[in-house]
Amino acid sequence: MEWLNYHHLFYFWTTAREGSVTRAAERLRLAQPTLSAQIRSLETALGVRLFEKQGRGLGMTEAGRTAFRYADSIFGLGRELQESLAGSRGGSRPVLAVGISDALPKLMVRNLLEPALHLPEAIRLVCREDRTDRLLAELTLHDLDLVLSDLPLPPNSAVKAFSHLLGECGVEIFSTAALRKEHPGAFPRCLEGAPFLLPPEGAALRRGLDQWFELEGLHPRIIGEFDDSALLKSFGQKGLGFFAAPANLRAEVERQYQVKHLGTAERVRERVYALTLDRRLRHPAVVAISESAKSRVFG
Repeated sequence: MEWLNYHHLFYFWTTAREGSVTRAAERLRLAQPTLSAQIRSLETALGVRLFEKQGRGLGMTEAGRTAFRYADSIFGLGRELQESLAGSRGGSRPVLAVGISDALPKLMVRNLLEPALHLPEAIRLVCREDRTDRLLAELTLHDLDLVLSDLPLPPNSAVKAFSHLLGECGVEIFSTAALRKEHPGAFPRCLEGAPFLLPPEGAALRRGLDQWFELEGLHPRIIGEFDDSALLKSFGQKGLGFFAAPANLRAEVERQYQVKHLGTAERVRERVYALTLDRRLRHPAVVAISESAKSRVFG
């Protein structure tokens, strides 16, 4: 029996996940002709075509999809083997690699991840912050154990992953005392024409706030949009604009940024999802994060 070339299989698997030879070649740091030749060698060894042209893109054949499922299991088991052996070596801690959407409040992320550091078996926590789509690419390559996001995976997502709702809460509006004096009147009418700091378009909280403004007939003056929620709050701390934050962080936001709560943005919700490659949460640290989120962070 001829042995399967697992290097070629890994190149095929990566190309299938990336969706194109160009992106896979960049990820693998290979020249495109070299990568294409390796995939053709695998097709020759297996006696089937794995890819076919689909419009301007590249799609898997039925045989390719079958090969991909097996490859996904093979490389998933390989990573589990590495993690298991790493955990058994003296002085070596298992790693929990977490991708964090830059739209999420950092105070909430800290509260969510803290239980992972109090497990009986100590772990090393590695956090990477970026846009969710980029983090998902790392998740599919098994460079991350999970991604924390303000949005679930869309129904038409090309990424084969699962969304686990960790919890949700209301949203409240904050400002400095000085800024509130400049805009008197009952809440939320006091926000009419007032300076406001917002998350970027596309963020779940931004969409919720835009809908709330429309329903309330409010037209605040948008003076800044921020990918980084901590930077947004630091501008709010200087009294440069009103801003929104999750209701379950009210005490921490008021204390850390020296601001005051004005009122609740009715019907606006902040949600946090754990995106994983597993339908069921398995990693002990991820399970601890999920359980704590439901009982303590959002409880």
